[in-house]
Amino acid sequence: MTRIILEIDTELYQLLQAAARANHRSVEDECRRRLEGPRQHSQYLQALVAELRADDLQRRAMEQ
Repeated sequence: MTRIILEIDTELYQLLQAAARANHRSVEDECRRRLEGPRQHSQYLQALVAELRADDLQRRAMEQ
């Protein structure tokens, strides 16, 4: 399993944790719910996911 270290704004992370607890979910599941839900997507989470995907593609390209 690949380990990823992220730098995330503390206040935003605390808000995600609080929402996850309120919805009886993990932080990961809360992020997914927000990205997949019908409501307007969080631009912060969309940017984070895009950055993770780009990093993963770059890592895979370097491994080949």
